[in-house]
Amino acid sequence: MVQGSAARDAMAAQPSFDELGTPLPAVTFCVVDLETTGSTDADAITEIGAVKVRGGEVLGEFQTLVNPRSAIPALIQVLTGITNRMVADAPRLPQVLPAFLAFAEGCVLVAHNAPFDHGFLRRACAEFDYPAPRWLVLDTAAMARQILLADEVANCRLATLARHFHSPTTPNHRALTDARATVDVLHGLIERVGNLGVHTIEDLREFSRKVSPGRRAKRSWASDLPDAPGVYLFVAEHGDDQQVLYVGKSVNIRRRVRTYFTAAESRRRMDEMVRVATGVEAVECVTALQAEVCELRLIATHAPRYNRRSKFPERQHWIKITTEPFPRLSLVRTVRDDQASYFGPFRQRQSANDAMLALYDGFPIRQCATRITLAQTSPSCALAELGRCSSPCDGRISRADYDRIVDQVRSALSDDVRPAVAALQHRLRRLVSQQRYEEAATIRHRLATLTRTGRRYHRVNSIARCAQIVAARRVERDWEIHVIRHGRLAGAALARPHEVPQAVARACVATAGTVAPPIGPLPAAGIEEAERVADWLEQPGVRIIEIDGDWSWPLYGVLTDERLPELLDVLPG
Repeated sequence: MVQGSAARDAMAAQPSFDELGTPLPAVTFCVVDLETTGSTDADAITEIGAVKVRGGEVLGEFQTLVNPRSAIPALIQVLTGITNRMVADAPRLPQVLPAFLAFAEGCVLVAHNAPFDHGFLRRACAEFDYPAPRWLVLDTAAMARQILLADEVANCRLATLARHFHSPTTPNHRALTDARATVDVLHGLIERVGNLGVHTIEDLREFSRKVSPGRRAKRSWASDLPDAPGVYLFVAEHGDDQQVLYVGKSVNIRRRVRTYFTAAESRRRMDEMVRVATGVEAVECVTALQAEVCELRLIATHAPRYNRRSKFPERQHWIKITTEPFPRLSLVRTVRDDQASYFGPFRQRQSANDAMLALYDGFPIRQCATRITLAQTSPSCALAELGRCSSPCDGRISRADYDRIVDQVRSALSDDVRPAVAALQHRLRRLVSQQRYEEAATIRHRLATLTRTGRRYHRVNSIARCAQIVAARRVERDWEIHVIRHGRLAGAALARPHEVPQAVARACVATAGTVAPPIGPLPAAGIEEAERVADWLEQPGVRIIEIDGDWSWPLYGVLTDERLPELLDVLPG
């Protein structure tokens, strides 16, 4: 299925499938073969033969004997028919190499067992100070191993393949003859994969890589997908049910999906996913942000087993200041409409614990979970004797004084973190003066966690408080327009050069989804969606068209490392 109305005007001018790469008929191939003395030295070459072809037509041939630095072994003379007498008057490699490089310039280099021939040419360029050409290299032997079935040919030697493809040229270990035979093998392999959607040189190169035939055969799934931003879903049919295996996003759905059927995708779980999948579906989007948000929502809805981040996306941890007569700090996973104060979210429980311990280090708020009432008292704990708790349990602090401590904690979390920093500085310096560096480093880590989460809290909470933000950002010639309500993306549109952005924005607002106000500091969307929206809003060039609410952070609500120089300089190093 293809949903959405993304740029119908652009669909008429949509590029063809072949335009995603260089079409094979437009590629000039230089098919080369080298004969050598058997040594690995760069100047061990005894003959170079090459054929230049394009679109099945031979454009030229290159052949020359080369005088190597050493004698040709007798076995090699018998194998190739090239004798010492034949190369005695032949030019040396430094004289031959420039002519060959000019012949092969701008070509895709093709050879049978290409690492051998290409390796000699690279070493020769290095030996004689010629810049090594940046050839695209095709290996017909590697391609044949991937394209041909095991029962079709006994092996992938050049002579075997030449017979299989009915080449009029029989390889005989002479460079030009073998290059001509390799041309016929190359054309035979190209014809073989033409019905598999291989139309470009980029596609053809993939066949020299290790990709299973079953995976490669599914590449046709991409041909009907849109050239537009959006989301793609790999699905598997199970009877009448359809299971979503994987959800991804891209600025170009078709191009991205095609990579899953090539060697460019090397993740093992993705290889397994493609084998299991029975099809790909697409949801076309107007903007890249809409695609990101759509991906997050689909992952949250379907929890695809091949999306690693789909595991437990709802798990968040918050610090809660309870509403008891003597409030305390509590770690919770859910924000409720209970008039309590919440701070977070934390992705991991350990991070929430670290932030809570930073608050305990800075403020004498009680740490016990005992229910304390105004009518009765109970014995104090060891923390009270150590001065780490104000001890409301034994009545040594009044409720009004205890409320002032709670208000300081609440302010440190929501308005001004400086009191928490100041409360910890004296303790840090004392620990450092006692050379208790590990303890001091632990406290600094706790405070860093607290301030880092404070940034996330204020960033998300600030857009959650806004009933509506309408913003636009220019991308090339178009304007991306988004309607954000309580931190949730409610609408997206694209204003083309011939359209008035303000009019497009008004239409987008009119059709945007209705979003109910969220509870407390929560946005109306998931935390990750709100952060993606904030990322977009904070980009350079974003213009606010309309805003209903106060999109702001408290001045001292977040202190970065740069704003804590005295604290960070306490520890040596």
